Amino acid sequence: MNKQPGTLAIGIARGILEIKQFMRQRESVVFTLLFPILLLLIFGAVFKDEIAPGVTFSQYFVAGMIASGLVNTGFQQLAITIPMERDDGTLKRLRGTPAPTASYFIGKIILVFVSMLIQVGLLLAFGVALYGISLPSTPEKWLTFIWVMLLGITSSTILGIAFSVVPKSGRGASAVVSPIVIILQFFSGVFFVFTQLPAWMQNFAAVFPLKWLTQGMRSVFLPDSFAAQEVAQSWEHGRTALILSAWLVAGFLIALKTFRWEKS
Repeated sequence: MNKQPGTLAIGIARGILEIKQFMRQRESVVFTLLFPILLLLIFGAVFKDEIAPGVTFSQYFVAGMIASGLVNTGFQQLAITIPMERDDGTLKRLRGTPAPTASYFIGKIILVFVSMLIQVGLLLAFGVALYGISLPSTPEKWLTFIWVMLLGITSSTILGIAFSVVPKSGRGASAVVSPIVIILQFFSGVFFVFTQLPAWMQNFAAVFPLKWLTQGMRSVFLPDSFAAQEVAQSWEHGRTALILSAWLVAGFLIALKTFRWEKS
Protein backbone atom coordinates (compact mmCIF):
# COMPACT_ATOMS: atom_id res chain seq x y z
CA MET A 1 0.00 0.00 0.00
CA ASN A 2 1.39 3.37 -0.98
CA LYS A 3 1.87 5.76 1.89
CA GLN A 4 -0.21 8.90 1.57
CA PRO A 5 1.74 12.18 1.54
CA GLY A 6 1.67 14.11 4.79
CA THR A 7 0.42 17.61 5.51
CA LEU A 8 3.83 19.21 4.99
CA ALA A 9 4.46 17.44 1.68
CA ILE A 10 1.04 18.46 0.38
CA GLY A 11 1.64 21.97 1.64
CA ILE A 12 4.95 22.20 -0.21
CA ALA A 13 3.31 20.95 -3.40
CA ARG A 14 0.58 23.51 -2.89
CA GLY A 15 3.22 26.20 -2.40
CA ILE A 16 4.90 25.31 -5.69
CA LEU A 17 1.52 25.53 -7.42
CA GLU A 18 0.84 28.90 -5.76
CA ILE A 19 4.16 30.25 -7.04
CA LYS A 20 3.47 29.06 -10.58
CA GLN A 21 0.01 30.63 -10.55
CA PHE A 22 1.41 33.87 -9.16
CA MET A 23 4.10 34.11 -11.84
CA ARG A 24 1.44 33.75 -14.55
CA GLN A 25 -0.40 36.83 -13.26
CA ARG A 26 1.58 39.69 -14.75
CA GLU A 27 -0.28 42.40 -12.85
CA SER A 28 0.42 40.74 -9.50
CA VAL A 29 4.07 40.16 -10.35
CA VAL A 30 4.58 43.78 -11.39
CA PHE A 31 2.79 45.23 -8.36
CA THR A 32 4.34 42.90 -5.79
CA LEU A 33 7.89 42.55 -7.08
CA LEU A 34 8.61 45.52 -9.34
CA PHE A 35 6.53 48.36 -7.86
CA PRO A 36 8.80 48.74 -4.79
CA ILE A 37 11.81 49.02 -7.11
CA LEU A 38 10.04 51.68 -9.16
CA LEU A 39 9.37 53.66 -5.98
CA LEU A 40 13.03 53.33 -4.99
CA LEU A 41 14.10 54.66 -8.40
CA ILE A 42 11.70 57.62 -8.16
CA PHE A 43 12.43 58.61 -4.57
CA GLY A 44 16.15 57.98 -4.98
CA ALA A 45 16.27 60.27 -8.00
CA VAL A 46 14.27 63.05 -6.33
CA PHE A 47 15.68 63.02 -2.79
CA LYS A 48 19.47 62.97 -2.98
CA ASP A 49 20.41 64.90 0.16
CA GLU A 50 21.61 63.37 3.40
CA ILE A 51 19.03 63.20 6.21
CA ALA A 52 21.78 62.65 8.79
CA PRO A 53 25.59 62.52 8.67
CA GLY A 54 26.46 59.66 6.33
CA VAL A 55 22.81 58.66 5.79
CA THR A 56 21.20 59.33 2.42
CA PHE A 57 17.45 59.27 1.93
CA SER A 58 17.87 56.22 -0.34
CA GLN A 59 19.55 54.35 2.52
CA TYR A 60 16.65 55.28 4.79
CA PHE A 61 14.04 54.52 2.14
CA VAL A 62 15.26 51.03 1.26
CA ALA A 63 14.82 49.97 4.90
CA GLY A 64 11.23 51.23 4.80
CA MET A 65 10.50 49.56 1.48
CA ILE A 66 11.72 46.18 2.72
CA ALA A 67 9.49 46.51 5.79
CA SER A 68 6.59 47.66 3.62
CA GLY A 69 7.21 44.73 1.29
CA LEU A 70 6.65 42.35 4.20
CA VAL A 71 3.19 43.86 4.68
CA ASN A 72 2.44 43.99 0.96
CA THR A 73 3.37 40.39 0.18
CA GLY A 74 1.90 38.99 3.37
CA PHE A 75 -1.03 40.99 4.66
CA GLN A 76 -2.20 42.79 1.54
CA GLN A 77 -1.74 39.99 -0.97
CA LEU A 78 -3.51 37.36 1.14
CA ALA A 79 -6.27 39.66 2.37
CA ILE A 80 -7.15 40.28 -1.29
CA THR A 81 -6.56 36.89 -2.94
CA ILE A 82 -8.25 34.71 -0.30
CA PRO A 83 -11.65 36.47 -0.67
CA MET A 84 -11.31 36.06 -4.44
CA GLU A 85 -10.64 32.33 -4.00
CA ARG A 86 -13.61 32.14 -1.63
CA ASP A 87 -15.86 33.79 -4.21
CA ASP A 88 -14.83 31.59 -7.15
CA GLY A 89 -15.27 28.40 -5.13
CA THR A 90 -11.60 27.46 -4.85
CA LEU A 91 -11.70 27.27 -1.07
CA LYS A 92 -14.91 25.24 -1.07
CA ARG A 93 -13.40 22.72 -3.50
CA LEU A 94 -10.20 22.46 -1.47
CA ARG A 95 -12.20 21.88 1.71
CA GLY A 96 -13.96 19.02 -0.04
CA THR A 97 -10.73 17.17 -0.89
CA PRO A 98 -8.91 14.74 1.43
CA ALA A 99 -5.99 17.18 1.67
CA PRO A 100 -5.46 18.60 5.20
CA THR A 101 -6.69 22.18 5.51
CA ALA A 102 -3.32 23.18 6.98
CA SER A 103 -1.65 22.39 3.64
CA TYR A 104 -3.51 25.31 2.04
CA PHE A 105 -2.03 27.74 4.54
CA ILE A 106 1.43 26.18 4.23
CA GLY A 107 1.23 26.85 0.51
CA LYS A 108 0.34 30.50 1.13
CA ILE A 109 3.24 30.89 3.55
CA ILE A 110 5.64 29.45 0.97
CA LEU A 111 4.33 31.86 -1.68
CA VAL A 112 4.80 34.86 0.63
CA PHE A 113 8.29 33.75 1.67
CA VAL A 114 9.53 33.21 -1.89
CA SER A 115 7.97 36.46 -3.12
CA MET A 116 9.60 38.38 -0.30
CA LEU A 117 13.03 36.87 -0.93
CA ILE A 118 12.85 37.90 -4.59
CA GLN A 119 11.63 41.39 -3.71
CA VAL A 120 14.35 41.97 -1.10
CA GLY A 121 17.04 40.67 -3.45
CA LEU A 122 15.92 43.01 -6.24
CA LEU A 123 15.65 46.02 -3.91
CA LEU A 124 19.13 45.51 -2.51
CA ALA A 125 20.64 44.83 -5.93
CA PHE A 126 19.17 47.99 -7.47
CA GLY A 127 19.91 50.03 -4.36
CA VAL A 128 23.57 49.03 -4.27
CA ALA A 129 24.06 49.37 -8.02
CA LEU A 130 22.30 52.72 -8.53
CA TYR A 131 22.45 54.55 -5.20
CA GLY A 132 25.42 53.05 -3.38
CA ILE A 133 23.32 51.67 -0.55
CA SER A 134 25.45 50.08 2.16
CA LEU A 135 24.60 46.52 3.20
CA PRO A 136 24.79 45.41 6.84
CA SER A 137 28.43 45.18 7.85
CA THR A 138 28.35 43.01 10.99
CA PRO A 139 27.00 39.54 11.86
CA GLU A 140 24.80 41.14 14.52
CA LYS A 141 23.04 43.33 11.96
CA TRP A 142 22.50 40.37 9.62
CA LEU A 143 21.07 38.39 12.55
CA THR A 144 18.70 41.29 13.29
CA PHE A 145 17.73 41.39 9.62
CA ILE A 146 16.87 37.68 9.67
CA TRP A 147 14.71 37.70 12.81
CA VAL A 148 12.90 40.92 11.89
CA MET A 149 12.21 39.59 8.41
CA LEU A 150 11.02 36.17 9.61
CA LEU A 151 8.83 37.65 12.33
CA GLY A 152 7.51 40.23 9.87
CA ILE A 153 6.69 37.64 7.22
CA THR A 154 4.96 35.36 9.74
CA SER A 155 2.89 38.07 11.43
CA SER A 156 1.92 39.72 8.13
CA THR A 157 0.86 36.38 6.64
CA ILE A 158 -1.24 35.41 9.66
CA LEU A 159 -2.85 38.85 9.79
CA GLY A 160 -3.63 38.68 6.07
CA ILE A 161 -5.40 35.35 6.59
CA ALA A 162 -7.29 36.74 9.58
CA PHE A 163 -8.32 39.94 7.77
CA SER A 164 -9.52 38.01 4.71
CA VAL A 165 -12.97 37.65 6.30
CA VAL A 166 -13.50 41.44 6.33
CA PRO A 167 -14.04 42.10 2.59
CA LYS A 168 -17.59 41.16 1.64
CA SER A 169 -16.47 39.95 -1.79
CA GLY A 170 -13.32 39.26 -3.75
CA ARG A 171 -14.15 42.02 -6.19
CA GLY A 172 -14.17 44.65 -3.44
CA ALA A 173 -11.27 43.27 -1.42
CA SER A 174 -8.65 45.57 -2.94
CA ALA A 175 -10.76 48.64 -2.17
CA VAL A 176 -10.94 47.60 1.48
CA VAL A 177 -7.36 46.43 2.03
CA SER A 178 -5.17 48.73 -0.10
CA PRO A 179 -6.16 52.04 1.59
CA ILE A 180 -5.28 50.58 4.99
CA VAL A 181 -1.81 49.62 3.80
CA ILE A 182 -1.21 52.96 2.08
CA ILE A 183 -2.21 54.94 5.18
CA LEU A 184 0.05 52.85 7.39
CA GLN A 185 2.94 53.35 4.96
CA PHE A 186 2.63 57.13 5.25
CA PHE A 187 2.22 57.01 9.03
CA SER A 188 4.96 54.45 9.74
CA GLY A 189 8.05 56.15 8.35
CA VAL A 190 8.25 54.42 4.98
CA PHE A 191 8.10 57.56 2.81
CA PHE A 192 9.10 60.16 5.41
CA VAL A 193 11.47 60.31 8.37
CA PHE A 194 9.33 59.00 11.20
CA THR A 195 10.30 61.56 13.84
CA GLN A 196 9.36 64.40 11.47
CA LEU A 197 5.74 63.26 11.40
CA PRO A 198 3.15 64.85 13.74
CA ALA A 199 2.99 63.27 17.19
CA TRP A 200 -0.54 61.96 16.65
CA MET A 201 0.59 60.10 13.54
CA GLN A 202 3.50 58.58 15.45
CA ASN A 203 1.21 57.45 18.26
CA PHE A 204 -1.29 55.98 15.81
CA ALA A 205 1.40 54.13 13.85
CA ALA A 206 2.96 52.71 17.03
CA VAL A 207 -0.12 50.52 17.52
CA PHE A 208 0.48 48.63 14.25
CA PRO A 209 3.22 46.25 13.09
CA LEU A 210 4.53 48.27 10.12
CA LYS A 211 6.01 51.02 12.33
CA TRP A 212 8.03 48.43 14.23
CA LEU A 213 9.07 46.60 11.07
CA THR A 214 10.41 49.82 9.56
CA GLN A 215 12.25 50.66 12.78
CA GLY A 216 13.71 47.16 12.92
CA MET A 217 14.93 47.42 9.34
CA ARG A 218 16.39 50.89 10.01
CA SER A 219 18.47 49.34 12.77
CA VAL A 220 19.92 47.00 10.14
CA PHE A 221 20.61 49.42 7.29
CA LEU A 222 21.38 52.66 9.16
CA PRO A 223 24.38 53.36 11.38
CA ASP A 224 23.93 52.90 15.12
CA SER A 225 24.33 56.66 15.59
CA PHE A 226 20.95 57.14 13.87
CA ALA A 227 19.22 55.44 16.81
CA ALA A 228 19.50 58.75 18.66
CA GLN A 229 17.03 60.21 16.15
CA GLU A 230 14.35 57.61 16.90
CA VAL A 231 11.46 58.52 19.20
CA ALA A 232 12.91 56.51 22.11
CA GLN A 233 16.50 57.36 21.06
CA SER A 234 17.18 53.63 20.67
CA TRP A 235 16.27 50.82 18.28
CA GLU A 236 13.99 49.11 20.84
CA HIS A 237 14.62 45.60 19.52
CA GLY A 238 12.93 43.96 22.50
CA ARG A 239 9.79 46.04 22.12
CA THR A 240 9.77 45.41 18.37
CA ALA A 241 9.88 41.64 18.89
CA LEU A 242 7.20 41.82 21.60
CA ILE A 243 4.71 43.87 19.56
CA LEU A 244 5.18 41.84 16.38
CA SER A 245 4.76 38.62 18.37
CA ALA A 246 1.60 39.98 20.00
CA TRP A 247 0.09 40.79 16.60
CA LEU A 248 1.08 37.32 15.36
CA VAL A 249 -0.68 35.60 18.26
CA ALA A 250 -3.73 37.84 17.98
CA GLY A 251 -3.98 37.24 14.23
CA PHE A 252 -3.64 33.48 14.72
CA LEU A 253 -6.42 33.36 17.31
CA ILE A 254 -8.71 35.54 15.20
CA ALA A 255 -8.05 33.43 12.09
CA LEU A 256 -8.87 30.23 13.99
CA LYS A 257 -12.25 31.59 15.06
CA THR A 258 -13.33 33.55 11.99
CA PHE A 259 -11.81 32.04 8.82
CA ARG A 260 -14.48 31.03 6.30
CA TRP A 261 -14.11 28.51 3.48
CA GLU A 262 -17.38 29.49 1.80
CA LYS A 263 -19.23 32.71 1.07
CA SER A 264 -21.58 33.70 3.85
